[in-house]
Amino acid sequence: MLKAMLGQARRLYEWVESLAGRPAATPFLGLISALESIFFPIPPDVILIPMCVARPRRSLFYAGVCLVGSIAGAVAGYWIGATMMDTIGYPIVDFYGLREKMTVMFTHYNEWDAWIVLIAGFTPIPYKLITLTSGAAGVNFLVFLTASVISRGARFFLVAGLIAFFGDRAAQWIDRHFDTLTIVFVILLIGFIVVATV
Repeated sequence: MLKAMLGQARRLYEWVESLAGRPAATPFLGLISALESIFFPIPPDVILIPMCVARPRRSLFYAGVCLVGSIAGAVAGYWIGATMMDTIGYPIVDFYGLREKMTVMFTHYNEWDAWIVLIAGFTPIPYKLITLTSGAAGVNFLVFLTASVISRGARFFLVAGLIAFFGDRAAQWIDRHFDTLTIVFVILLIGFIVVATV
């Protein structure tokens, strides 16, 4: 079972890597980054990393695409939270079982709004929860936008920068340790989902 899962993950990784040179790859990366800020479950890093590995010299450009897409999605998520929480926002939150987490976050937003956005934007905490909650809680839009740009930018440019700096060595290292990285990534992802829903 594990072997089959790792094989599928590697095929997906190689497929995304093969897309890096195609014209549609960059818009696809931007689209996934935007959707992840609203409702999509998979973080854009899963696409960003193999694209950067395939073309290290374009790593920072890809990070910029991720950032622009993520911020566009964050603005949409904020707007949904502010104007359509009952009809669209809560169904998204409930789909991921995050209603209790959202309720807890509401109690901290008045005092820690910028810090919550900053920390969550950099970590694997579901960013859709932050965008929707920020809008619903009435967080100052400029504060939300500034914190989002800083945290999401730091996250994407750190990943891309490391790959750009190490270039082929990063590609070889990832290729050599792909199975281990996949297992670690899945464990971390499950851990963060559990933490986010407790």
